[in-house]
Amino acid sequence: MAVRVLIADKFPDSAVETIKGLGCEVSYEASWKDSELTDGMGKVKPEILIVRSTKVSAEMIDADKNLKLIIRAGAGYNTIDVAAASAKSVYVANCPGKNAVAVAELAMGLMLCIDRHIAVGTADLKAGKWNKAEYSKADGIMGKKLGIIGTGRIGQEVICRAKAFGMSVYAWSRSLTPERAEELGVVYCESPVACAKQVDIVSVHVAMTPDTKEMIGAEFFNAMQEGAWFINTSRAEVTNEQALIDAITKRGIKAGLDVFHNEPGGKSGDFDSPVAKLPGVVGTHHIGASTDQAQLAVADETVRIISDYMNSGEVDNCVNLLIKTPAKFMLSIRHKNTVGILADVLDVIRDEKINVERMENIIFKGADGACANIQIDTDLSEKALKRIEDSSHNIYSVSLSAMEE
Repeated sequence: MAVRVLIADKFPDSAVETIKGLGCEVSYEASWKDSELTDGMGKVKPEILIVRSTKVSAEMIDADKNLKLIIRAGAGYNTIDVAAASAKSVYVANCPGKNAVAVAELAMGLMLCIDRHIAVGTADLKAGKWNKAEYSKADGIMGKKLGIIGTGRIGQEVICRAKAFGMSVYAWSRSLTPERAEELGVVYCESPVACAKQVDIVSVHVAMTPDTKEMIGAEFFNAMQEGAWFINTSRAEVTNEQALIDAITKRGIKAGLDVFHNEPGGKSGDFDSPVAKLPGVVGTHHIGASTDQAQLAVADETVRIISDYMNSGEVDNCVNLLIKTPAKFMLSIRHKNTVGILADVLDVIRDEKINVERMENIIFKGADGACANIQIDTDLSEKALKRIEDSSHNIYSVSLSAMEE
């Protein structure tokens, strides 16, 4: 039976055909949003859902009991209700790093737009106004100190381009060490605020998570120099909106923004942003990843994830698996690779009212021998272990060990 795939966003035609070539039954409905997508999920019943900017709600997930995998054809995944997907045992995967160059290019573009007044200058030209005296006022970005908040793939691409422009780079990231900073050729900062204090421009490149929500707030903006520039091509929610407004209106901070709070869910629509309207703000329409090069790279990665999933059942770039389970004990069983062994073992575990947190069965060369490693949340009694040992002469050994906290 063909795997049903629903693509609910714009997606390259070549990639659609490649997915069909994998043996999938593809429904391509780029315009479906909100209730229409919820209804469509219930009708199409896809096993795999592919989205870019389209929001995926708990209602959409609940509408399709056949859904097993949601792929965000991009890096961030805050538009997907990951908690709802996890509760329904639905994998969520993304395509990190594939749009890094595109986002980095836009970040640099926003800096140049601020410095050279490109947006307002163009608007005046179109309105028939010539104002060379005003728009000749520019600092240039060579020699400026740029602070990078988040040194993942996008942050590293910005570092590369900033150096080419002759900028000196300061950086903070949760995983950044002084040694790694030296490798990247940047000045290590011990905190985001420490970085903000030292630079002329800040560019933010962190993923949106509960830990990063509103991490850029009043303390951060007050640490920036008056008249400094703030670039955000990550997610609006990593900033406190009112703190950003205050920084722009009270401290002369100039902002280049590709992301805004309360963005429309679709490709077009009315948009009322108190930040976007402010003087000193250059804005784009959340288009950081929207180059043909980036979209083709993301599409190729999406196809690879689907292919690997179909061939192995495993999901690359999965963002909602529990890294460390609540298991406290590891039950290891060396056994003959034959029918019924593990079924008998699981019967014993069930009878003991113990939950299996994770399990793998490793097969050795020749496919005669195997080893089952079963993580459980409670100790097994000696009686239960003996029962497992006696359940089959094809069990070679049984061992139980406590797992490290």
